[in-house]
Formats: sequence, structure tokens, C-alpha cells
Amino acid sequence: MKFWPLLLANLSRRKIRTVLTIGSFAVALFLCCLLLTIRASFQQGVEAAGADRMLVVNRFSFIQPLPVAYRERILQVPGVKEATFACWFGGVYQDPKNMFPQFAIDPTTYLRLFREFQVPEAQWQAFLADKAGAIAGENTVKRFQWKIGDRIPIKDSPYGPYWEFNLCGIYKGTRAQDDLTQFWFRWDYLDEKAPAELKGRVGWYTARVQPGASLVDVGKEIDVRFANSPWETRTQSEQAWMASWLEQMGNIELLMTVIGAVVFFTLLLVTGNTMAMSVRERTAELAVLKTVGFKDRAVLGLVLAESTLIAAVGGGIGILLAKLFTLGGDPTGGFFPMFVLPRSAMGIGAGIALGVGLLAGIIPAVNAMRLPVVQAIRRL
Repeated sequence: MKFWPLLLANLSRRKIRTVLTIGSFAVALFLCCLLLTIRASFQQGVEAAGADRMLVVNRFSFIQPLPVAYRERILQVPGVKEATFACWFGGVYQDPKNMFPQFAIDPTTYLRLFREFQVPEAQWQAFLADKAGAIAGENTVKRFQWKIGDRIPIKDSPYGPYWEFNLCGIYKGTRAQDDLTQFWFRWDYLDEKAPAELKGRVGWYTARVQPGASLVDVGKEIDVRFANSPWETRTQSEQAWMASWLEQMGNIELLMTVIGAVVFFTLLLVTGNTMAMSVRERTAELAVLKTVGFKDRAVLGLVLAESTLIAAVGGGIGILLAKLFTLGGDPTGGFFPMFVLPRSAMGIGAGIALGVGLLAGIIPAVNAMRLPVVQAIRRL
């Protein structure tokens, strides 16, 4: 008798139970992969942060502005090579659900510091020539089906109830983790139309340190220069700032681990119970197999193969569904700059499925292997 037909015959004995067990694996792996995708989305900012960039913000709150004149003083700090600034705009495009980051930037210096973003030269020159010009990330352009030359209305910003921008270009990233959802426009245009109390103010500065310079020392020197002033600063490396922001969102990694452990344990119980029931129902048949010459290890392998196959099929379906779901983009409407199922997450999901399949089947398989033939035949 062939091993494979016997395996399929055993799985098709209780079709509904087999289908439900496969479905439980699929649902669990789908949820597990989504959790890993969310975790990767939260950590994307840390991974994308520049190793030689520092963020200079208001000491008391990130939402408090800084004077635009600070740029020249930051450039005078030993170890600082370049500096630029940006400002959070916080407007709404058509509907409050349409979330995407909007920054007023310094067009003369911004791309020199953020070299991972690329804009065609002709489009960038058009942006520089148009005070109301704007550059949008590739993902945001696809999301709203914009095209170059469109007039983009933004409303309900702290800087005014209604603004319009001309889309002059589309930027792309050079790395998979780059944020392609941003919308840039010129800070001088913002400053020209902003309320009087907000003129001459920027949100934060980004400084690039010279090769070999200590980020810690440079950051301390910047903060010392503005100590005891009306606008004191707090300077951190870009990576440290992103990590601290992630911590404010809660311990995402711990949450993912706990939920993943619950999913793993639930799968283990469901699959283990299913395999135990299957072995108990086939006690007499397993005895017959041993009688006709099947070795103990062959019986052990048969039961483990059933459990592992159920896990592999169900897990594969769950991972595929998660991949298809994430191909549709961010379901939150812009909360995550990147919502993609990483290959590493798919590998983790596959490992979890196979591991649960083996663990759930090991006890029933060992019991089947140790089954006394004479005792089992009495049940025939």
C-alpha cells in the first residue's frame, strides 16, 4: 500500500473536521501575519531613519515651533555639516478620513539631507519655480489618482481654512522602507499666508553631522547654544527620536508577542485535540497496519504527517490571504506609511504553522506507535 493514498484516506475520513481544522489554522495565521505587518509598519520609521541625521525640536513639546533663524546658529555648531527644517501642516484633503503627512519644507536644502527620496530634475525645477507647488509621494499619488498638474485643495489646517497647491512632481524612495505617503510644499508659501503669530516659525530642524563626529556631543552642543532662551531645544539622533515616538505608542513588540503566544497555544490545543480524536477512532486500523508489517516508526510518521499536512495547508492559506489583503494597501486610510507583509513575517508564519503541526501531533503519534497490537485487535 502506498503511504500517500493512506494519508489522504485518513484525512478524508472526517471531511468536515479536517476542513474546520485547516480553517482554524488559516484564520490564526492570517491574524498572526497581520500582527507582524502592523509591527513592521510601526518599526518602519526607525529602520528608515538616517544614521547621520539629528532632529532638533522644541524642548517642551514637539508641537511647539522654533524660530526660523535657528538654522544659521545650528550650522555654526562644530560637527554639523548641513541643516534643513520642516513644518507639520495638518490639513485635510476632501474628507477627514484621508490622512497623509503634509510638510512645509525648505526647498533649497531638504533633498540634500533626505537623499533617499528622489524627484526627477525637471519636476523639482518646476516645484522651485512655483511658490504654490507641491511634491507628493508615489503611494499618495496612486491612492488619490492624482497626476502632475492637478490642483490639490487642502482645508482645515491650523494655518488657515483653505489652501490650494499645484502638483509639480512625484517622489520615489531608494529603499523598501522609505515613506512614500508624504506631501511637501514650500515653507515660504506657508510663511507668506500664515497668521501673524505663526510667521517665522518652523516645526523642527534636521541636521546632518560630519563623518566621524559624535552625534551625542553635537546634540549636547546644539542644546547648550539655545539654553535659557525663550525657545530651548532638545536634540536626538533621528533613530533615537523615532524609537522614543514608538515607545509612546505602547510596547508594540510585547503586545505582538503576547497575542502571538495566545494564537500559538490555541492552535496547539485545537490541533492536538483533533489528532488525538483521529488516533482514538483509528485504534483498530492502526493495529491492523502493524499486523500486516508496518513498523512503529512508520505509524509514528503517518500520524505526524497528517498533523503537519493539515498545518501546512491551513497555514499556507492563511499566509496567502494575508499577503493578498496587504496588497490592497493601508486599510486604516493613511495611519501607516507602509503596510506590506514582509517576507520575514511570511517565514515566521510558516515556521509557526509547521511547529504547531509537529507539536500537536507528537503525543498522539507516540501513543499510536506504542499501541499494543493484541489490545487493539480486541476492539475489532
